[in-house]
Amino acid sequence: MKYRIIATEEAWAIPEQLAAMKEVADAATQYDPDLFLVGLQNSDPLRRRLLDADEERLALMDQGGVSVALLAMTSTGVQTLETEKAVAIAKLGNDRLAEVIHRHPTRYAGLASIAPQDPARAVKEIDRAINQLKLNGVMINSHTNGEYLDQKKYWPILEAAAALKVPIYIHPRAPSPAMARPYRDYQLEHAIWGYQAETGLHGLKLIVSGVFDRYPDLKIVLGHMGEGIPYWFYRMDWMATHYDMRRPKIAMKPSDYFKRNFLITTSGVNWLPALKFCIEVLSADNILFAVDYPYQETMEAVQWLVDAPLPEADKRKIFHENAERVFRIPRGA
Repeated sequence: MKYRIIATEEAWAIPEQLAAMKEVADAATQYDPDLFLVGLQNSDPLRRRLLDADEERLALMDQGGVSVALLAMTSTGVQTLETEKAVAIAKLGNDRLAEVIHRHPTRYAGLASIAPQDPARAVKEIDRAINQLKLNGVMINSHTNGEYLDQKKYWPILEAAAALKVPIYIHPRAPSPAMARPYRDYQLEHAIWGYQAETGLHGLKLIVSGVFDRYPDLKIVLGHMGEGIPYWFYRMDWMATHYDMRRPKIAMKPSDYFKRNFLITTSGVNWLPALKFCIEVLSADNILFAVDYPYQETMEAVQWLVDAPLPEADKRKIFHENAERVFRIPRGA
């Protein structure tokens, strides 16, 4: 391959996680879109691909020329589980992920799982995962029990990530219960629309909450070309500066925080117009390549960016240089 390629939103699982989520799904008495996803995750080929780190995944990476995959426990992580089980499976998952990376040190990096249900123990697990297991950041699957990271009880998690200088990747999940009902007439609560609407809301809540005035070095990563936020910069800034609403006073415009504190990935959006727009408003320094495997296919994502009519310097940044910097992944030869 002409490029070193690092894929930065690649889903992985352990059997204990899938089994625990299936228990929750089996016990549910009402439809829940996150639990609907559990049925897909426990059936082939998704189950086989999620659990694999030594065979098919590496073969597909080789076929697509992907040098490194940044693995993270698949959505919804442990966030639908009761607290004690969530804490235990997050710890077990991080241990297993470290073992996978140890077996394939040049092919994998990893994002730690935590249980936001217990912020104090989540902080301890971030410290253990980064300082002992040498993982590369933290994955949080958006809301937890309908609550978002802008609530101050979760700020110790943000403080810990900022202090350790590791990013938090906020991965989508279906809209929280309070916002979900209108989506369900046509199953719009899934990736077709609900995921980006929910995760974009999460990102904007963090911005207007004042989190980034408290923790100016905190880095947040959003997939799927920024979950829609970059396309709304003008309107967000205009509304934030022209009307006196009941929001916390923040020092900068919303778009300024996004440009300073957020990075985005290409996961699941292999579309040149969107990429060119995001390069224009964010610069190529803030965009990372991702496949979103196994929910999307490696070859399509790679070939799309290889063929994109972009400056070679921008392609190198997106394919690997930004990931090396942001996630502290060792540079390749």
